[in-house]
Amino acid sequence: MILEFLRLSEDVELLRAKMIELAKQLPEYETVLSIYGVGETLAAQLIGEVGDVRRFQSKRALVAFAGVDPDKNDSGKKVSVSGSVSRRGDSLLRKTVFQVVECYLKNSPADEPVYQFLDKKRSEGKQFFVYMTAACNKFLRVYYARVMECMNAQNA
Repeated sequence: MILEFLRLSEDVELLRAKMIELAKQLPEYETVLSIYGVGETLAAQLIGEVGDVRRFQSKRALVAFAGVDPDKNDSGKKVSVSGSVSRRGDSLLRKTVFQVVECYLKNSPADEPVYQFLDKKRSEGKQFFVYMTAACNKFLRVYYARVMECMNAQNA
């Protein structure tokens, strides 16, 4: 049992190393890696889950793809003020972004816009998942802007 566990751990480590090696070949890798809270593994995961960011028409489309956008619950004359997140998108991307935002929460980098936004929502008395989801949304908007800037510079 222990030997099988060790073998599986080695396999996972080899796959992780291969994933990072492949991600390093992409032009946006260094840009994603430069974003606060993103290390080699999370950079590779983000790039893998998002894919080519140019396929999204806007940052809102990326946020919707991740499923951290507000869910619409309008019916007839009823207009929802606040609701849950849609969760209609990629659950693995949501999990990866949540891990990045947890890094902001643990390290409290005062000069980072995502942390400032997270801290503002937290000081407003929002619940944990509300401010974490809002910070995930903010992170994806920052991600989109930086990677698009990188890709546009690459094409120029």
